[in-house]
Amino acid sequence: MRFLGLPALAMTLLALAGCDRQDAVSGPGHHGGGGRYQGIGIYPADQLWPRLSAADTNKDQARALRADDGQIIVVVDTRTGEVRQCGNLSGYCVSMNPWSGPLAADRSAPVSLSKHAAELANEASAEPANADAVNQN
Repeated sequence: MRFLGLPALAMTLLALAGCDRQDAVSGPGHHGGGGRYQGIGIYPADQLWPRLSAADTNKDQARALRADDGQIIVVVDTRTGEVRQCGNLSGYCVSMNPWSGPLAADRSAPVSLSKHAAELANEASAEPANADAVNQN
């Protein structure tokens, strides 16, 4: 009797072990081969979102306006590099495409700096000494 229960127990354990099987996941686009748009994130709509200078063109009073948006959904177009921010209820979108034209000379590396990191570090280390000198006077 004990011998007959052992194979049944082994079969049950093998069947249950297969229930937790997870396929290998590798990077973005692992679900269905990825799409044209990939999510960057969802952010709360702040007080400036409804104040965009573009007018709400909804004529239907029942439709949502930018002021009704609670979240901003941000995606990137993987083909063009365009980044879009869209309201979750109004559907109003703002886009930015830094690849639409060449960058100006002042925005190409190496860029000009008003101060270098070493200068900032020296200023930061000198501040406590300056503060002590001011306090003593």
